[in-house]
Amino acid sequence: MKISLQYLNDGNGNISAVQLPFSQWEKVMAKMKKYEQELMVKSDLEEAFKQVAKMRKEKGKKETLTDFLNDL
Repeated sequence: MKISLQYLNDGNGNISAVQLPFSQWEKVMAKMKKYEQELMVKSDLEEAFKQVAKMRKEKGKKETLTDFLNDL
């Protein structure tokens, strides 16, 4: 995606802001939302795998899915 950016400078010539067309902003935000969702899924899966590994190392009775759901 090619983005048309415009830079705003302060009195000293330093870049103080960036502008882009609203249609491009919407596309950027849609992609960012998608990436955030993918990151959340990845994070949740990593945590689930850690919990499974921990459960496999522990001895004793494990809670079944049915019991877990019944407790909700």
